[in-house]
Amino acid sequence: MEELKVKIIAGIDNYDMKKVFKVIKAAEAGGADAVDIAADENMIKLAKETFYIPVFVSSIEPEKLLTAKNCGADVLEIGNFDALYKKGLRITPDEVLKITQKTIALAGRKIPLSVTVPGHIDIAEQVRLALALEELGVDFIQTEGAATTEAHSAGARGLMEKALVSIANTVELAKNVDIPIITASGITATTAPMAIAAGAKAVGVGSCVNRLESELEMLAAVKSIVESVQADAKSGFHTRDC
Repeated sequence: MEELKVKIIAGIDNYDMKKVFKVIKAAEAGGADAVDIAADENMIKLAKETFYIPVFVSSIEPEKLLTAKNCGADVLEIGNFDALYKKGLRITPDEVLKITQKTIALAGRKIPLSVTVPGHIDIAEQVRLALALEELGVDFIQTEGAATTEAHSAGARGLMEKALVSIANTVELAKNVDIPIITASGITATTAPMAIAAGAKAVGVGSCVNRLESELEMLAAVKSIVESVQADAKSGFHTRDC
C-alpha cells in the first residue's frame, strides 16, 4: 500500500452490500488511498475481487479480524466504535488492549494493524493507551470524537465543531507517539486539512460520503476530500505551539 492519506469508511456496522459497493467504487475512482469496511466475508471478497484499492476491515472481535485476514484484507482495524456508541455502550482502554493483544496472537504481525483510541476517555488515558499500543507494535492509531460532540452551528463552523474533539486528540497523541495517526470521526473536506495540520498522517472519512445515495454524489465528496488534503500538503502548512 502506498502512503495513506485518505481512507473512506463504509461503516463497521454497514452490511448493505449495494451501498458498500458504491462507497468503494467512489473511493477508488475519487483517488482515495483505502477503504474501511465491516468484517463480512462476502463483502471483503467482493471488494478484493472487484477493486484495486487497499481494504481496511473493522471489527472489535479478534476472530472476525482473523477471518478478514484469511479473506484477503490488507489492514485489520480494531475500532470505529460508533456502532457501540449508538447502543449507549462505551469501550475501555483495558478492553482495547485485550482485543489488540488477542488479534495479534491470532493474526500475527505480518498484516498491518490499526487501532482506534476511544475519544470519550480522558486525554491522559488516551496517551497511555497509545503508548501501550505502540509498544505492542501497532502500525496505525486512529482518533475519534464526533460521537461525543454536538455541533450547534450551521455551515463551516458546525463542521469544525463536529471535528474539534478528534482533531484535538490528534494534537495530543502526535506529541507522544511515533505511530502514524489517522484522524477520523466528523472529518470532511473542510476539516481534513486541519487534521493533517494537527499532526495526522491521514484522515478517515465516513458519514459525509457513506450517507449519500448516488454514486455521483459520493464521487464528488471523495474528490473534494482528496483535493483538500493534497492542497494542504502542497502548501506546507503546519501547526506549532505558541
